[in-house]
Amino acid sequence: MKTTIAKVVALSTVAISLSGCVGSNAVTGMLMKFNVEAVDNRYARGGLNMLLAPVYGITVAADYLIFNSLEFWTGKNPLNGKPHIFDTKTETMIDINDDLDDSLKEAPIAPISQYRTIERGHMQSLDANTIQMDITYDNGERATLIGVKEGEKVSYFIDGELVAETSLQELEDYLATQA
Repeated sequence: MKTTIAKVVALSTVAISLSGCVGSNAVTGMLMKFNVEAVDNRYARGGLNMLLAPVYGITVAADYLIFNSLEFWTGKNPLNGKPHIFDTKTETMIDINDDLDDSLKEAPIAPISQYRTIERGHMQSLDANTIQMDITYDNGERATLIGVKEGEKVSYFIDGELVAETSLQELEDYLATQA
């Protein structure tokens, strides 16, 4: 019985370790960014890096087993929205894409995140309790964000769908932290 369990654990470990894919290692990159931004001295950064070594192990595992796989199969990293490194257009030594079916040239699964950046936004006041922002994203898509004040509550709608609610006090507290 113990050998069967050991075999199952060993096979599961091998299967899981082989499911990881190459990617941008976004989680590890976020930790590295934190490590560099935490202190301005190179030796202190090195010390912090040593202290964070176990955390780096966890972030690498998360990248290899989850996020890099999602990035590989969807073509975009779900955390930062960047395209997969294998989709980079560059001068290559061997060209085979022209000989392949179109289905083999791009990621087979649509990205699971709708990572978009606002390129332009035009805000206007519709009345004393309503503001509207017309948004244009970097991919050309458009949306309309409307904020409606009702008493002490503000509701936010994107294209008519309620996406968030907050109180006026929460907004004032947020503004105080930004000053």
